[in-house]
Amino acid sequence: MQQIKAYLDQIATISEADWDFFTSKLQRRVIKKKTVFLKLNSIENHISFIESGMVRLFIPKENPEKEITFGFSFENEFISAYDSFLTQKPSAYQLQALSETTLLSITYKDLQLVYNNTQIGNLIGRLTAERLFLLKSKREQNLLNLTAEERYKKLFKERPELLKDIPLKYVSSYIGVTAQALSRIRKRV
Repeated sequence: MQQIKAYLDQIATISEADWDFFTSKLQRRVIKKKTVFLKLNSIENHISFIESGMVRLFIPKENPEKEITFGFSFENEFISAYDSFLTQKPSAYQLQALSETTLLSITYKDLQLVYNNTQIGNLIGRLTAERLFLLKSKREQNLLNLTAEERYKKLFKERPELLKDIPLKYVSSYIGVTAQALSRIRKRV
């Protein structure tokens, strides 16, 4: 609980009563490595804080080699199929633990209670949503404005843990190239 407290303390000061109410709604979940814990067309009912581990967001395909990885989340970050969570409609993608992953999760229903019963709930929700939006926007801009090699270099500089802990087939999909093209880029860099 200390990790999520430290993260939220960066956003706002939380009263003890609000903190106690919020934490009473959190559920710790341990997801085994390689487990898909949100499947395609399921409704996302949780927003989770990663205490440890890493998660991949991807669009599955019949041929696993054609899957499209479009995001990763790591320790001390939030993870959710956020569009499905907000709309309570089926998700168009899946979430998979890439290592054993420990999550602190809150359900949609319980988050609404936090929003309605605490002074700080709405502020935390808004600021967390803003951070998720900024990450998504940055990724989209990189895909539109940078070459594959520039995206790889930027990724290497900003997120070196991706390149040492995550299979290269997921990294290549994430930067929008084939595994062979990534191999050529890596040789040049």
